[in-house]
Amino acid sequence: MSEVKKATEKVVENQEKQEESTPVIQDSKEEIQESEETSKEKNKEEDSPDALEEKNDEVQEVVSEEAAIQEVEEDKVDEVIEEKEVKKQSKSEKKEVEEEFDWDKLDSSDYNEQQWGDLEKEYLLTLSSVEDKKVLDGTVVRVTDREVIVDINFKSDGVIGRSEFRYNSELKAGDIVEVLVEKQEDKNGQLILSHRRARVLRAWEKVNTAEDTGEIVEGTIKSRTKGGMIVEVFGIEAFLPGSQIDVKPIRDYDEYVGKKMEFKVLKVNEAFRNVVVSHKVLIEADIEDQKKEIMSKLEKGQVLEGVVKNTTSYGVFVDLGGIDGLIHITDLSWGRIAHPDEIVTLDEKINVVILDFDEGKKRIQLGLKQLSEHPWDSLKKDIAVGDKVKGKVVVVVDYGVFVEMQPGIEALLHVSEMSWSTHLRSANDFFRVGDEVEAQILTLDKEERKMSLGIKQMQEDPWSVITKKFPVGSKHNVKVINFTNFGIFVELSEGIDGLVHISDLSWTKKIKHPAEFTSIGEMLDVVVLEIDIENRRISLGHKQLHDNPWDTYETLFIEGNDYKGKITEMFDKGALVALEHNVEAFAPKNHLEKENGASAGVGEELDFKVLEFSKENKKILVSHTATFKQAEEKAKKSSAKTTKKVVEKIQQTQQKSTLGDLQVLSSLKDDIDKKAKEKDSDNK
Repeated sequence: MSEVKKATEKVVENQEKQEESTPVIQDSKEEIQESEETSKEKNKEEDSPDALEEKNDEVQEVVSEEAAIQEVEEDKVDEVIEEKEVKKQSKSEKKEVEEEFDWDKLDSSDYNEQQWGDLEKEYLLTLSSVEDKKVLDGTVVRVTDREVIVDINFKSDGVIGRSEFRYNSELKAGDIVEVLVEKQEDKNGQLILSHRRARVLRAWEKVNTAEDTGEIVEGTIKSRTKGGMIVEVFGIEAFLPGSQIDVKPIRDYDEYVGKKMEFKVLKVNEAFRNVVVSHKVLIEADIEDQKKEIMSKLEKGQVLEGVVKNTTSYGVFVDLGGIDGLIHITDLSWGRIAHPDEIVTLDEKINVVILDFDEGKKRIQLGLKQLSEHPWDSLKKDIAVGDKVKGKVVVVVDYGVFVEMQPGIEALLHVSEMSWSTHLRSANDFFRVGDEVEAQILTLDKEERKMSLGIKQMQEDPWSVITKKFPVGSKHNVKVINFTNFGIFVELSEGIDGLVHISDLSWTKKIKHPAEFTSIGEMLDVVVLEIDIENRRISLGHKQLHDNPWDTYETLFIEGNDYKGKITEMFDKGALVALEHNVEAFAPKNHLEKENGASAGVGEELDFKVLEFSKENKKILVSHTATFKQAEEKAKKSSAKTTKKVVEKIQQTQQKSTLGDLQVLSSLKDDIDKKAKEKDSDNK
């Protein structure tokens, strides 16, 4: 039984030790969470063979202790636990007594009270005041494989994981390092420091200070990225735009990777962890004085040597030794060029002349072609208007082409001088860039350095033989090329256009627009009506190819006669009526009323009376209302004549009238009126 009791006491003591070590374990877990790198390394160390053996021993102890506990009787275990609780209470009472002990009352044979106070003050002065979350400089006391011991002049040294100094493989005792005070004391009384976080905070402090003060910082270009480079400054990654690397254009960014350079901090955004630096501003500051000196010595017409720095589509930038000048593309060569690369190359040394400069804006306009003789000065003296010349098309525009006869000498060939046709087209229909051209000089001004050419003058003018080729009355089959509101333009031959007026298209139909009659591109038969050589105009006709049908219509449609017709179209003032033989007539609005009082409409076939026929104006005026109203008027006139005859007869037979006679006469008149009405109804 005594052996069982001893085993039980051992198990309980082990449990109490585990409970007492729990806070320490929790503290170590918090330290592990604060540093990811330290925790990873510790995990690796736990996987070492020594650590595995220790864990196996602990497991075996626990197994043996559990086996011992199972063998102990329950009542004996309770007795042991009660004894342990009594011991616990006695220990706690003893601890309270120790805490209540006043050390100040303890007599010291070495120091009196005043000496003790002075010594305490002197000791406290040697300690620095430490605040949480504050970055301090500390001294490395000791370096091990796992930890770095750092002294910050506090009552205890701090311990930092070795992984936080991985970047510094040469770390040794005595080195000064920056640390962040995480906690002055944890539950175990340990000073908690962080070097990694201190480096980040100290780095942002330095970057912000550099931005505010304009301090020049040193950094290393780590890699290339979109639009620039990544630079490490104080351990922070900063962005170096490509335009801020150098005053000269950068052709190979990769050659800067790994270089240590000086930079100026342009922008800091700590919230987004964004830092922008520049190396170019340092260079510009150095050459600013050089620019002022160079600008003060410049003169128009001065010739300088420079180096081609960059080429663009509009010109060349030349380095004049600290300041740049621009040669516009038009000042590179007397001839026309597509790109500056045709004349100069990068890094080439060339002589340039100063055309103009602005000292305030520090802009210099340079010229290259001005150093050579103008081509117009070497133009042949015997060249004159009317001469034939050859050249190459260098530019094509809508209104013409520019022909280069020799480098620097160009002449305009206008589109109107390309063909005798009065129907102008685009110059693209005639020429392309690079075409060889032979033309005649039309105008020449050597002072203004202008020349115009023509090619149609080298061909026969078709209008000179127009009367022979297209005499009046001749018939031709031509192509429709254009429409206007007043007629159709047709092409008789190359350079000869004619007009068919809209009134000369048809004898019978009223055409509002030529599109109703034909289409562009179709062939049309015409006859030449008139030629105006001076104004280069030809009048043509289409209807004149046929006899005038109005000579026949004059005998068919006689005024006063009735004809069948169909209303085809309505207007505000009347309607268009189609008569026989496809003849169109016009009926005024007040002549469209039908017998029932309604107005006639489109599509109705009715009788129409010809009111007016005009051969000269090709016009027929008709009426439907007149066809029935004329019959009513005749009936009324006939009834009036009959009544008059009866009255005269009665007056002759009876000289005196009685009351009875008057009644007979009245009834007779009623009978006559009745008969007249019956006759009218029969006619209807």
